[in-house]
Amino acid sequence: METRNNPAGDYVVIKAKEDGVNVIGLTRGSDTRFHHSEKLDKGEVMIAQFTEHTSAIKIRGNASIMTCYGEVESEAKK
Repeated sequence: METRNNPAGDYVVIKAKEDGVNVIGLTRGSDTRFHHSEKLDKGEVMIAQFTEHTSAIKIRGNASIMTCYGEVESEAKK
């Protein structure tokens, strides 16, 4: 797989497969905290970016997540 050098941070594409998918940005540093939250409905797409402030992105619900490293599917809570 090709390695990408993006000084602005890696992008993540999230496509909701159901209504109510939560996308939560988590901070970087000694304390990990929520700093942003979005709710997506079925078919909506969000493009998120890792930055100096965002070290993790948490996704709740059924969604497709696409990165430069590949694609993964999240699942709804059963």
